[in-house]
Amino acid sequence: MDVNELTSLFADAIFLVVSMVAVLVVPSLLVGLLIAVFQAATQVNEQTLSFLPRLVLTLLMVLFAGPWILQQISDLFNRLFMNIPHIIG
Repeated sequence: MDVNELTSLFADAIFLVVSMVAVLVVPSLLVGLLIAVFQAATQVNEQTLSFLPRLVLTLLMVLFAGPWILQQISDLFNRLFMNIPHIIG
């Protein structure tokens, strides 16, 4: 296997991990920011007010984006598995 092909496989894997994390974390960060602005405006300092909506949103994102994430992981695994003879020899 060529160094460029191996680098491409690693780049695709890293991009997949970054995109999966971004899909799950970015909405939670945005909701956390909105809640922090709300808390700063109203001077309400309740920890559960910021934690619970982020937790619920993250779980909803896992529910909705889960099939896409599993499909992407499956595609990458199949690509790696089919390239084993090419990688070894």
